[in-house]
Amino acid sequence: MKTLNIDIETYSAVDLPKVGVYKYADSPNFEILLFAYSVDGGDVEIIDTTKNQIPDEILRALSDDEVLKIAFNAQFERVCLSYYYFGGNFLNPAAWHCTMVHANELGLPASLGQCAKYLNIEQQKDTRGTQLINFFSKPCKPTKANGQRARNLPEHDPEKWATFTDYCVQDVNVEMAIAKKLNRFPVKESEWELYSLDQRINDRGAEIDHELAAAAIDIMAELTERNTEKLKEVTGLENPNSLKQFKEWLAVQGTPFETLGKDAVQLALKVSPMSDIVRRALEIRLQLSNSSTKKYIMMDGARCRDRRIHGILQFYGANRTGRWAGRLLQVQNLPRNYLNEIGFARELVKAKDTESIEMMYDGVSDTLKQLIRTGLVAKEGHRFIISDFSAIEARVIAWYANQEWVLDVFRTHGKIYEATAAQMFHLGEVTEYNWKSPEGKAMRQRGKVATLALGYQGGPGALKAMGALENGIKENELQDIVDRWRDTNKRIKNFWFSTQKAVIDCLQNGGVRKGPRGLKFFKKGGFLFIQLPSGRKLAYAKAHLEEGDYGPAVFYEGQGDKVMFTKQQTYGGKLVENIVQATARDVLAEAMLRLENEGYPIVFHIHDEAVAEVPDAEKSIDEMNEILAVVPDWAEGLPLAAAGFETKYYMKD
Repeated sequence: MKTLNIDIETYSAVDLPKVGVYKYADSPNFEILLFAYSVDGGDVEIIDTTKNQIPDEILRALSDDEVLKIAFNAQFERVCLSYYYFGGNFLNPAAWHCTMVHANELGLPASLGQCAKYLNIEQQKDTRGTQLINFFSKPCKPTKANGQRARNLPEHDPEKWATFTDYCVQDVNVEMAIAKKLNRFPVKESEWELYSLDQRINDRGAEIDHELAAAAIDIMAELTERNTEKLKEVTGLENPNSLKQFKEWLAVQGTPFETLGKDAVQLALKVSPMSDIVRRALEIRLQLSNSSTKKYIMMDGARCRDRRIHGILQFYGANRTGRWAGRLLQVQNLPRNYLNEIGFARELVKAKDTESIEMMYDGVSDTLKQLIRTGLVAKEGHRFIISDFSAIEARVIAWYANQEWVLDVFRTHGKIYEATAAQMFHLGEVTEYNWKSPEGKAMRQRGKVATLALGYQGGPGALKAMGALENGIKENELQDIVDRWRDTNKRIKNFWFSTQKAVIDCLQNGGVRKGPRGLKFFKKGGFLFIQLPSGRKLAYAKAHLEEGDYGPAVFYEGQGDKVMFTKQQTYGGKLVENIVQATARDVLAEAMLRLENEGYPIVFHIHDEAVAEVPDAEKSIDEMNEILAVVPDWAEGLPLAAAGFETKYYMKD
């Protein structure tokens, strides 16, 4: 036996989307109901595990690293089988391949059914699946009609059960048909090595501070009740949480709002004239809608019996660049912390001492929000070492474009925000200018916003999105900042246009176009490919040209705002953003492999940051920084730097 294609159907009382597969399978009432499989591409067999055992040779194959197991979203099968048949000892992910990862690498849908439809293969997913899963895989509501049962078993509807069995078999057929179609563009072995690392990181998980989370949840409940009463008093509304009622009340007050999203409300409170009563009502509503603190409920709910949260990262989740995406806790989007004496703040929350929190910090709600990160803690006798790349995207784009003055900054003092401002506004030597003066601080802010916002062909809108107005920059200055930045970064500007030209040329005329640092652009089998210096390829499905206002415009099909794939337009700056972020991802990926090999077990990571959980008396920050900042062989001349710190709980330094 060389390969085993697998699909399973399961039951658990736990809500899978809310807590993830690890907590789902860790539930005491978790069961595997159906096990469908194909050996070496042969006919699909199915075992009804409510009646029969999986054959011994198949069970042996599951733990045999010489047998390659394949599934669509293979993490689900591997984790469920590990809990159910192997006592929670996770099966070796190096012996698994995931067809969903293969689809994602080609920029295709991450859903089995949608992927099959998109590829127009003969085998299609059975559309009755959702109804059947809802019937057999989830608890049901006890009613008089169903005899007050809380779960549907096969004997309660044999006809549906037979259909469910067929559905499971068909999923294996569909997965195999997709894999056959995609094998024309095989995944590099180095990517499967990274997939295995990703799965080990997710299996490892990170410990949750249950005491902190539980206390925060209790405080939140009390705070919500108190603020709802305050909002009733201020507005006179019976239900001030009703969006319709609250909008109508604002309109009567002479301050209509089209949207009451957090960003819109915060901006209005800063820049818009309004009455004291409206200001007070909006401030209270902001505290009520502080969705960030709901993460405490999620993190505690997803905590497994080992006290850890697992599965918070999705390999190739950002299928345009190959970056990881956050799941469950969304570690990429956790609020930053600025609190002084953050450890003391944690103790006050655990003691539920809201009076002291209000006295010492900027409100209870804001304190809870800033402490979310610290809900992730190192296990007893261990500490986190957190190391991150310094300005990785600014370094990578300058390296590609050979923007020499930027590279010089990173090879020397590294103060890119100050250096950018000095270049844009002709302030002289960075080391001689007074950056601590009010004017210096304002100039540095301009350099910072420009660096963060303008590298990918952004304009005034990008500066606004990066917070230019909130940081004291006037709207009538924005275009001047854009023009100055582009004038001082001509090589980066040229990189946008040369990238767009290379893509248009290869879509029009075929062949291979070359870019800086070994970039290659070519079209094959309906995909536009951009090959990175690492050898990995970015894929754009059904890439083509259409006539635009300024000549040929580049389009492809990909994930839109909603679930469905849609036609999307791209351009030089956006293509460069994909290239730069994908390259930064590859730098981090290679660094994580080195860290694991050197005994720094990673528990989670973000775009430019790795978090390792190590014993208290072992390993060092300096060594981890050095390992992280090793320049890959394919990135000669890229000036990398990393900095880090150690802590008992996750935080921003």
